[in-house]
Amino acid sequence: MNIAVYPNLSKDGARFHTVRLIRKLRDMGIRVLMTQSLQPDFGGEGVDFFPAASEMIASCDLMIAIGGDGTIIHCARYAARAGKPLLGVNMGRLGFVAELETDEYGELEKLVSGDYRIEDRMMLEIRYEEDGCLKSCDTLNDAVLSRGALSPMPDFKVSFNGMAVCEYRGDGLIVATPTGSTAYSLSAGGPIIDPQLACILLSPVCSHSLLTRPVVFGPDAKLSVETSQKAGGEIYLVMDGENSVKISGRIPKVNFCRSDRTVKIVRLKNQNFYEVVNRKLGDGR
Repeated sequence: MNIAVYPNLSKDGARFHTVRLIRKLRDMGIRVLMTQSLQPDFGGEGVDFFPAASEMIASCDLMIAIGGDGTIIHCARYAARAGKPLLGVNMGRLGFVAELETDEYGELEKLVSGDYRIEDRMMLEIRYEEDGCLKSCDTLNDAVLSRGALSPMPDFKVSFNGMAVCEYRGDGLIVATPTGSTAYSLSAGGPIIDPQLACILLSPVCSHSLLTRPVVFGPDAKLSVETSQKAGGEIYLVMDGENSVKISGRIPKVNFCRSDRTVKIVRLKNQNFYEVVNRKLGDGR
């Protein structure tokens, strides 16, 4: 088995725990792959290095991301494009997408025995205009439309399958997958959704209305959000908390739908989603 390891070395202790991970995998007879940029840190650990991430991913059977949710979600897009399973090791705070903590490396033995399952996670496809060019991006968690820091409050007009359904005035809108329901959307008052469901969640951010509520759409919904603001206003689109673009065009519009791609999350432990939610967000009992 070939496993690609992608660590976030900005985390405290990341190098130490990555070395432990590499040695555990090699003791199991697994070939460990990394990008060439990591050779200065792990050159003496028997790792095979690749000049480009695309070559590494094409050569692996599975990817392991070690870091926080942001690191795992970053890797998820590459894993989805290549159709490779992804296992997350948590070194962040919550780690909703992660399967293991750094003290649970014993669970990795199940990769060799085949005692694991694959959970398909829905992704969103987002289409938008930037600098006069039409672009698209897939996200695992969410996409956020928000005003610039000093911009006046904009209006958001939401269409469902070509028909106008609701309008909001507020700081922004969050369009999330079930995986993303426990991220920014939850902080904005959205519901927690089991990630094995397929749906699209729309959550307003600081809406200037007493009657505004989050809305859950079916998996085949095609949503379109038009924005309007006063002169000098700016609208930004942030995808998975990583890619940020300024929305332009005569009538700024962003389209959302279910992506054809999915993220294949590796599950090694016998725990359900609600146990994870209670442990991460509850009182730990």
